[in-house]
Amino acid sequence: MKEAKKALCITISLGAVLAGAAVTAVLLWKFMENKCSVSGIECGSSGTCISPSHWCDGVLHCPSGEDENRCVRLYGPNFILQVYSAQRKSWHPVCQDDWSDSYGRAACQDMGYRNSFYSSQGIVDDSGASSFMKLNTSAGNTDLYKKLYHSDICASKTVVSLRCIECGVTGKTMRQSRIVGGSSASPGDWPWQVSLHVQGTHVCGGSIITPEWIVTAAHCVEEPLNNPRYWTVFAGVLRQSFMFYGHGYRVGKVISHPSYDSKTKNNDIALMKLQTPLTFSDKVKPVCLPNPGMMLEPNQSCWISGWGATHEKGKTSDELNAVMVPLIEPWRCNSKYVYNSLVTPAMICAGYLRGGTDSCQGDSGGPLVTLKSRIWWLIGDTSWGSGCAKANRPGVYGNVTVFTDWIYRQMRANS
Repeated sequence: MKEAKKALCITISLGAVLAGAAVTAVLLWKFMENKCSVSGIECGSSGTCISPSHWCDGVLHCPSGEDENRCVRLYGPNFILQVYSAQRKSWHPVCQDDWSDSYGRAACQDMGYRNSFYSSQGIVDDSGASSFMKLNTSAGNTDLYKKLYHSDICASKTVVSLRCIECGVTGKTMRQSRIVGGSSASPGDWPWQVSLHVQGTHVCGGSIITPEWIVTAAHCVEEPLNNPRYWTVFAGVLRQSFMFYGHGYRVGKVISHPSYDSKTKNNDIALMKLQTPLTFSDKVKPVCLPNPGMMLEPNQSCWISGWGATHEKGKTSDELNAVMVPLIEPWRCNSKYVYNSLVTPAMICAGYLRGGTDSCQGDSGGPLVTLKSRIWWLIGDTSWGSGCAKANRPGVYGNVTVFTDWIYRQMRANS
C-alpha cells in the first residue's frame, strides 16, 4: 500500500513537473517569438531589446554598447565613409555637403582611432549609391549621428573619403627584389613589420596598424604567452642581432580572438596594445586594415615578410626576408589534393601549389599584404601550413578582411 502510494505520489509529481515544463516551454516559445520581433533589436550581451531608432544614435542603450558599434565604416580602396541606417537596414555614403574635419575626427574616434585623424575630402562616389546620409547643420551642437538624415540629393555630387591614419605607405618605392625563396629587405620596405620577442628570442611577427596596436596571430599568444609581461616588440630594425633587450616596446595588453580554435587554427588573430606608442618614421609606419568592398583578384599578388626559417626545420633568419606570393582561391586550397576542406572562410591561402616559396617557422603572426590603389593593405596574418614550401602545401593565413570589425571594436573598447 505504501509502495503504491509512493508510486502514485511520484507519478503525480512527475506529471506536475512535466506539465509545468510544458507550460514553461510554451511561455518561453511565445516570449522568444515576440522577443525583439519587428519592434526591436537585441543587445548581444544581455539579450535586452532596444528600439531600432536607438541603434547608432550616439547614445549607449545596450550594456556593452553594441548598439553604437559598427555604425560607421570605410568602404573600398578609396575609404568612402558610410553610415549604417537602422531604419533602412543598410549602409549609405555620407554626402560631402557641409562636411568638415571635426566630423571626420568624430567618425575616426568612433572606429577606435582615439587621437588619430589624417584627411577628409570629397570624392566622386563609385559605389552607385542613390541615397545618402547628409548633415543637418541647423541641428545644433549635438552628436554626429543625430545631425545625419537621409537624402536622395547630394548637391556637391561628392561623398566623404576619410583617412583616420596615414597607412600603407612604404619608406620608399618597392623593388622586386621565413621566408623560403625570398630576398632580404631594405630599410623602409616593410615599415609595419615588427618582431615579437619572449625573453630575448624572436617568437613571432606582427604588423603595426596604429602607434599603439599590433596585429599578430592568436596561436602566438596561447597560454601562458597570453600574459603581456612576456612580450617585447621591436619595430624599424631589420636584423635580429641588432635587437637588444631594453630597446624594444613593452606590451600592455594581449587580446586573442574569442572564437580562436587552437586545433583547427580558425579565427587565428590577436591584438597587442603597447604600453607606450611607437614613434613613426621612414622605417616605422602602419599598414592599412582592409575595408569591405576591396574586390581582390582570385590570384592577387601579395607579399609576405618575416624572420622565419629560410628552409624547413631551419633556424630563425637574422635578416628580414620578403617574397611575393599570389592568393589561391579557396576551392583550390580546399581540394582533396591540397588541404581537403580544412580552410575556413576566416582563412586565406597564398603561395604556389608547385612549392618553392612560402612562409615558415618564425613567420607566424606576420603580415600578408597587397598593393591596391597605391596603398598597402593587410590582407592576412601568417597562420599555418604543412611544412614549408612543399608542393600542394601552400601557406594559410588568418583572413584579416573578416576581422576588421572585431579589430575596431577592440581598439574602441580598450582605448
